[in-house]
Amino acid sequence: MAAAAIVVDHLDVRRGGRLVLDDISLSVDAGSVTGLLGPSGSGKTTLIRSVVGVQIVASGDVRVLGEPAGSKPLRRRVGYVTQSPAVYLDLAVGENLRYFARVLGVDRARAEEVLATVDLESFAGRVTSRLSGGQLARVSLATALRADTDVLVLDEPTVRLDPVLRRDLWETFHRLAAGGTTLLVSSHVMDEASRCDHLLLLREGRLLAALTPFELRERTGEDDLEAAFLRLVEGEVPA
Repeated sequence: MAAAAIVVDHLDVRRGGRLVLDDISLSVDAGSVTGLLGPSGSGKTTLIRSVVGVQIVASGDVRVLGEPAGSKPLRRRVGYVTQSPAVYLDLAVGENLRYFARVLGVDRARAEEVLATVDLESFAGRVTSRLSGGQLARVSLATALRADTDVLVLDEPTVRLDPVLRRDLWETFHRLAAGGTTLLVSSHVMDEASRCDHLLLLREGRLLAALTPFELRERTGEDDLEAAFLRLVEGEVPA
């Protein structure tokens, strides 16, 4: 059984007096691609922010690689890709990566290496503002990759991308996982569930289920994963 890279224990998060995450407990296997799926407003971004240590929590514990989320030992080991690309649009692709490499204390060679990882070597000299949405998403991903990145957390990285670009990005995720990186990827698009090794299904701040795509189909008797999720949501089968 794989070791857990992320462990969340009885996590509660409140915002403006409202309970946003309600008693969440889960684990994410090391070296896996785990999908965090649920409708918009289900609490996915709040949970992701808790994992990377930038969310104020009411109670509970979040540990990543055995350390408290957001603690100093994790700063070089955990990469975080937000929904909006966190890059400088007026810089070239290569300049963005070299800048972030300097900020993070990573050598220049690693900046060149991650360009190959996200298949953007030929775009190193192109100004970032001139890239397509899919290319921009890959540059943002590249800035989060470092030689010692063990966990990569991505908040809806494929939103607004066309099917071909989404496919390419998921292929990149699986290459990274094959190299030992643990990925937690949020999405509200249920057809992306089939691309994940494990699934965490969230709704209205509660964890409905933690299982594999195969187990979700088995439990609900549905081949279509969106239909399977809806059966869980509507209480037609036990969560």
